[in-house]
Amino acid sequence: MSQEVRTVEQQTPSNRESAQRMALRPVFMPPADIYETKDSIVVLTEMPGVSSEGVDISLERRVLTIRGHSASQDHSGYQRVYNEYTDGDYERVFTLSENIDRDRIEATLKDGVLQLVLPKAEAAKARKIELKSS
Repeated sequence: MSQEVRTVEQQTPSNRESAQRMALRPVFMPPADIYETKDSIVVLTEMPGVSSEGVDISLERRVLTIRGHSASQDHSGYQRVYNEYTDGDYERVFTLSENIDRDRIEATLKDGVLQLVLPKAEAAKARKIELKSS
């Protein structure tokens, strides 16, 4: 079960909007933690500054794409002295196994952390096989 979700390393824009956005703002690959429970795979992804309206999650075939757009931080009236934080967007792509129940995927965003719960399909769950005596 440890191969239910796989990170796609190649980061290529999937559409014209993504390509245009990359030219204007940096696109970060947010860190992610992946946990497995008896019934599901849980993916936690950090996207600070992203509101629920700025999250776009799509699943096409087996490819799960997570995008987040953070609001620009305008600091008018200040003169920048030092800067480490940069506004930008987030994008992460995972390949799911066939053993995920696509219709029951749930997503929540709280305090800049996106949580995806990917329920396992019934066929993928571990089960005990009874031994029949002959």
